[in-house]
Amino acid sequence: MSDSHSSQSFETVAIHAGNTADPLTGAVVPPIYQVSTYKQDGVGGLRGGYEYSRSANPTRTALEENLAALEGGRRGLAFASGLAAEDCLLRTLLAPGDHVVIPNDAYGGTFRLFAKVVARWGVEWSVADTSDPASVRAALTPKTKAVWVETPSNPLLGITDIAAVARIAHEAGARLVVDNTFASPYLQQPLALGADVVVHSMTKYMGGHSDVVGGALIVNDDALGEELAYHQNAMGAVAGPFDSWLVLRGVKTLAVRMDRHSENATRVAEMLTSHARVTNVFYPGLDSHPGHEIAAKQMKAFGGMVSFQVEGGEEAAVEVCNRARLFTLGESLGGVESLIEHPGRMTHASVAGSALEVPADLVRLSVGIEAVDDLLADLKQALG
Repeated sequence: MSDSHSSQSFETVAIHAGNTADPLTGAVVPPIYQVSTYKQDGVGGLRGGYEYSRSANPTRTALEENLAALEGGRRGLAFASGLAAEDCLLRTLLAPGDHVVIPNDAYGGTFRLFAKVVARWGVEWSVADTSDPASVRAALTPKTKAVWVETPSNPLLGITDIAAVARIAHEAGARLVVDNTFASPYLQQPLALGADVVVHSMTKYMGGHSDVVGGALIVNDDALGEELAYHQNAMGAVAGPFDSWLVLRGVKTLAVRMDRHSENATRVAEMLTSHARVTNVFYPGLDSHPGHEIAAKQMKAFGGMVSFQVEGGEEAAVEVCNRARLFTLGESLGGVESLIEHPGRMTHASVAGSALEVPADLVRLSVGIEAVDDLLADLKQALG
């Protein structure tokens, strides 16, 4: 994070970090440099260090500076998707024979990357309940190079004590990776709590409008940042200039959106806890949530994701999803519009039969920023 933004509030940083006025026209929004290559002033005479847009692009540079500032890190890197960011990170940190601890509740695509892709490269993994530090400690081996955490987790909204798990990982000589997608940097700052790497699917809250796909890595270690940048260029799954511009635009309203997401989700969770057809509600903002105290300690608010189980099993859960009208049936999350989905058949189908398998009667909500009374009415009619 640059010194010019270190003393500023999050909302100010979100709007100004990386967003330097265009020196040619004075445009207050950085241009979209939709370009593949750059004129050189003689062989090796690069203007601003730009030669080819896979290696660097001014619009992506602006976003990467913004990402680092938002997470309080020293280096940010933007990718074509969240999974592209994860793939780059794993191939930078790990070698055949290494071991990773992964959570027992995680995004299905992340599990698929470990189980079906990285495992074929000779990397071993084991599962731990990361909400229990003792479970993480027990899963470590002499070969462990990384501990992977989602908090809140997807889709059961589990909470991990980042500082506690960071100490355990570091004592074992491993790095702690925190997927901060559900919280966003506005609600949670993993690097300040001891994490080594922060991962984002920028498709979600960072973009915020369901119109862009992207991923990010943010680190505090300059040497690790250089290694990641080398692999980012060597592997090539970079964020395009227009996608970078869209995320920069979305981030400017991240704080106000997350406030509204959190407020609406709290109301939704409270309604669901009292509904006769709902058997369990997962939301860290509820006093009854087992991770509530830790979430209150390390998060500014509790986010916009809510999951719940319904009586009647899988078919009943699917029917709730199909009956929703204002909540759009669809995958992904974090947009201004509310979404509903059945994780077992949709986002988490890839974990079926594994230690990460989700309950068949589970419904996941991405609570948007619409009028909350309209959202409550829609859920009530969907539940019947």
